[in-house]
Amino acid sequence: MIVKTPQELAALIDHTLLSPTAVQADIRRLCQEAIEHRFAAVCVTGKWVSLAADLLRGSGVRTAAVVGFPLGTASPRLKALEAQEAVMNGADELDMVADLAAIVEKDDKMLRRDIEAVWKVCRQMNPPVVLKVIIESAALTDEQIVFACRIGQEIGVDFLKTSTGMHKAGGATVEHVRLMAQTAPRCRIKASGGIRTAQQALAMLEAGAARLGTSSSVQILQEFASAAK
Repeated sequence: MIVKTPQELAALIDHTLLSPTAVQADIRRLCQEAIEHRFAAVCVTGKWVSLAADLLRGSGVRTAAVVGFPLGTASPRLKALEAQEAVMNGADELDMVADLAAIVEKDDKMLRRDIEAVWKVCRQMNPPVVLKVIIESAALTDEQIVFACRIGQEIGVDFLKTSTGMHKAGGATVEHVRLMAQTAPRCRIKASGGIRTAQQALAMLEAGAARLGTSSSVQILQEFASAAK
């Protein structure tokens, strides 16, 4: 994907703040920045979904909430309950951490149960809530990435997402974004984790990402705009 203007780039970014020490003033600033720059969405933890949804109402910026974050180890039932609460509080999109052990072991049955529990919540809503499934690609082999992406595509998730940004293995890479896009062409790819410069952002988009998740959104846009002058 090629972007030519800061506005086009902003429309592909989820402006993200997932720090456990974030306070209300931080969320208000995050949402104001998102409205000012016209980012695609604001991505927050469940605690802040209701506030973010209220602040963003009518702006065109969507509210995204994480589910099972950051480890992905909660049961499918608990993830579904967390998803339901987030949606009831105003989330338009859910970024769910998949069962990483199921991916590592290539446990088809367990991974499907895990993803489908949240997918069903999303699809019961009118309009349907967008589901992004985080696979923590930096911690996986190529074979495991392909396995997870194929399951996600078969279930019908909207996005496959590289990373939480919290794993010691690292975040998004161009190679993994490209592999995910090639493996699951019916899903969009969200690159996240460690994206801090305009150069990195553009490289992820060129590799096949359709959305970016970053807490450096404003700096990336400023860098992009300066380079375009």
